[in-house]
Amino acid sequence: MKKYWIATMAGFMLFSGTAAAAAELQIPAAYVAIGDSLAAGQTPERQIDAGYANLIAQELSRNQPVASFSKSLAFPGFTTNDVLESIQTDEAGEVLSSANLITVSAGANDLLRLVQNDPKQGSLTFQQVQVDFALNKARKNMDLILAELTEQSPGAAVYVMGYYFAYPHVRDNQKNGTAKQLDRLNEILQRSAEKAGAIFVSVDQSFGANAVDKVPNAADVHPNVAGYQAMANAFFREYQEAWTVEDLELPPPNPLSFEQIMEAQEQEDQENPEDSEVEETAQRPSDHSPTGYLALQESIPHI
Repeated sequence: MKKYWIATMAGFMLFSGTAAAAAELQIPAAYVAIGDSLAAGQTPERQIDAGYANLIAQELSRNQPVASFSKSLAFPGFTTNDVLESIQTDEAGEVLSSANLITVSAGANDLLRLVQNDPKQGSLTFQQVQVDFALNKARKNMDLILAELTEQSPGAAVYVMGYYFAYPHVRDNQKNGTAKQLDRLNEILQRSAEKAGAIFVSVDQSFGANAVDKVPNAADVHPNVAGYQAMANAFFREYQEAWTVEDLELPPPNPLSFEQIMEAQEQEDQENPEDSEVEETAQRPSDHSPTGYLALQESIPHI
């Protein structure tokens, strides 16, 4: 009943002259999620399932018309440089040209690949000089990413997703140093978003420093479905505050391994050989992850 009431009120506001809350609505929404493994929906067990992008698309479809949803431009392991290259391909141009709502997750891999996590000892180490260089590169790349999105999707509302503290299992005296670097990354993302006219989505307060319930694997930085729910709801606090992804609305688990995704991709390529010849930069998720990700390419028909 709550969902139908909210949808009715949203429709009423469009015709009542109350523009402030309705101004951010993209109707019908053509939603594209781009970026790293969080945009792709990677689980703490290194599988792909419903992530924050899927939950956003699901909640959008409950409350407004949705023309399409895609996370075909989201790849585990992507740095800001990878994201920039991926959205400059012809394949990406086709996806982005029709988008009017975009979320971006980029920057964490620039930083976290430099952090050495010892889950047995509960310790974190990194070299400050390397981190400073990486964060400066992330800043430059994020500016370029948002400029590219402005050019390719000039009418789209762009939301830059922030990051949470990814190591809640380490000892308390090991958290501050890495947490400060993640704070710096979030500050960079927020400044880049504001400069480009995009909206920054802060998620760190939804997690805090001890979110073992949302990041359950001490040896992995990815959230479970509760963590992705928190990220999706952080998005809706910026998009439409009255809309939330509630516990009873979470989809049942349906994880796919990278091997299953690759097999599905190979089968799809065999059935549609004309679609298999695409730019290599649009296909590689990282130097350490399998390619393909057919399962990330989803669409929702117009409702």
